Amino acid sequence: MSPSAEIMDFEFYNPVRIAFGRDQVKKIDKFVPKDAKVLITYGGGSAKRSGTFERVVEALGDREWGEFGGIPANPVFEYLMDAVENIKTEGYTFLIAVGGGSVIDGTKFIAAASLFEGDPIDIFASGVGKGLPVEKAMPFGTVLTIPATSSEMNPITVVSFEELQAKVSIKNENLFPAFSILEPELTYTLPKRQLANGLSDSFVHVMENYLTYPVGAKLQDRWSEGILHTFIEIGQEVLADEEIDYNTRANFMWTVTNGFNGFTASGVPGDWSSHALGYEITALNGTDHARTLSVILPATMKVRKKEKWDKLLQYAERVWGADSGDEEARIDFGIRKTEEFFRSLEMPTRFSEIGIEETDIDYMVEQLEVHKRDRLSERADQTLDISRKIYEMAL
Repeated sequence: MSPSAEIMDFEFYNPVRIAFGRDQVKKIDKFVPKDAKVLITYGGGSAKRSGTFERVVEALGDREWGEFGGIPANPVFEYLMDAVENIKTEGYTFLIAVGGGSVIDGTKFIAAASLFEGDPIDIFASGVGKGLPVEKAMPFGTVLTIPATSSEMNPITVVSFEELQAKVSIKNENLFPAFSILEPELTYTLPKRQLANGLSDSFVHVMENYLTYPVGAKLQDRWSEGILHTFIEIGQEVLADEEIDYNTRANFMWTVTNGFNGFTASGVPGDWSSHALGYEITALNGTDHARTLSVILPATMKVRKKEKWDKLLQYAERVWGADSGDEEARIDFGIRKTEEFFRSLEMPTRFSEIGIEETDIDYMVEQLEVHKRDRLSERADQTLDISRKIYEMAL
């Protein structure tokens, strides 16, 4: 069934310096230029309540700094532009994002837009702007507090547009962080929902590059399977209410970071249709990104079973240990175990759990077309009709 049995040509580049472990925030002093004027970005206030913001300020020492808070869970273009204006007015030269994927994504856009010559909306494509390249961006670092998206170690940002009801991503090597601080203890205060979101989000990130068709990329497949196995192994431990285990949270944080930093994606095809369909859900009703993915991925597996047969079978056997029955029975077992895994994390697997009704499907399909998401998947053969079937399967 595979159009190719050869690993694809690729270039790999990832310049992000990682400082991992206990008490790493203090290394900001080493990573940020002494003469930098720093803007610290953050979300709803937990960075200050937890004391992380204060630690960042302390690490900056005598450097001049300011702050830009309130970046929402799905960073909004219109709001982020306020930070861009602030930077141009105040002359900031370095950014530090303190938060999870949304804060880091928002900071990446701010870094690009602050030096962009023209209207920053034109950085985006997908029916939003002109899709112009990011030629340069302000340097920035991150202090990760919510593991989920691997944004701390990749060059991708996702931004929402309120007026256009759109959610669009861009990828550009100028958007790699200069450094990222990963302290597992910063996850200790996270609510269970955010931990579950992080596990699920990263699980699907891995699946987007794994669940395609075989190209003989043995190491990439094993990397992906290893990450998936780790999530399955530690999932319940991460969510446990009893005393928090440092090593569990360390494995959680590092595994998430490796879920979407380029290693598993090199030389293999990528799907990303679950993300595309999920973006329309978030744009419609604000559902957490991860909670759209835990619904859409199993539905995609069912509707696209024939197209993804070989990798679905490999996934079922290697990840879930399916060893009995015919091939279809093993594939169905793998799909069922995937849904069970998400439910074990208290994640939704049906539209009824995230406020989507059958009457919403027409609108979401229309938006897929508006945002030029009418030919999705690794073979660009997922038409709007097929996407509609996936939405219907998720009911």
